[in-house]
Amino acid sequence: MRVHYTDQFEVSLPQGHRFPMLKYRLLRERLVADLVVELESLVVPDAATDEDLTRVHSSTYVTRVRKGTLSHGEVRRLGFPWSPGLVERSCRSVGGTLGACRRALTDGVAVTLAGGTHHAFPDRGEGYCVFNDVAVAIRTLRAEGRIGPVLVVDLDVHQGNGTAAIFRDDPTVVVLDLFASGNYPFAKEEARYAMPLPDGMADHEYLPVLETALHDVLRSAPVDLVVYVAGADPYVDDQLGRLALSKEGLANRDRLVFGACRAARLPVAVTMGGGYARRVTDTVDIHATTVRLAGQIAAR
Repeated sequence: MRVHYTDQFEVSLPQGHRFPMLKYRLLRERLVADLVVELESLVVPDAATDEDLTRVHSSTYVTRVRKGTLSHGEVRRLGFPWSPGLVERSCRSVGGTLGACRRALTDGVAVTLAGGTHHAFPDRGEGYCVFNDVAVAIRTLRAEGRIGPVLVVDLDVHQGNGTAAIFRDDPTVVVLDLFASGNYPFAKEEARYAMPLPDGMADHEYLPVLETALHDVLRSAPVDLVVYVAGADPYVDDQLGRLALSKEGLANRDRLVFGACRAARLPVAVTMGGGYARRVTDTVDIHATTVRLAGQIAAR
């Protein structure tokens, strides 16, 4: 199974901004140490080009990100201070998702150890998301003639508001999104399969809802590719989550998604999404399990 990683493009951040980034390096190191991923399967993705990015984002926004001319308010909304390193890492992250999608079409399953930046809109970024990697990958693969309809399964604890807005009027992209209703972003976007969940929902409540939703959405229309945003932040001890899933519950969530894709013979590209547990090792545990389960599907 091909795994794309971007943690070597580390960004120098102030102390209060570091916790969203640390998990990526620790995750790669864990996967290699536990022999989940072989070194020769790790790939450094190419950076997304302006041609790729402007299939989703306005050329003005892309230029202002690259030149560092975003306003103070725009930078604050991003949650990261601007730097050339942030631009490089953001473009590589998009490239990783694009590469994983391309590889999934040939291998059945592929993973990027980043991505899921679903809060980015065509003209702005927010919530630690500069560019919308999933949307750029879908639009680029479609421009290349590789895919038709696509299903995005977004199981980050936060609504993928940027993704929902980008594909609102595109009937060929279905977004199934389960998220904590009282969590960020507080102004939600409309989507056909947007499923707000009550605070504190635990494994025994969440998993039947997901199973039914997967069944319904996969029956609704044929798709050529599934892009899975496998957020670790529905975890009960996540600092930015409001759901209460256990590690085993999150593993069963992944099994449901991969099992549904396998049963429907659909290729799946996996992105990591969010994860902000009080102990970063918990977030790494959850993401590592997702990658391990993806690898088991790929080996069948």
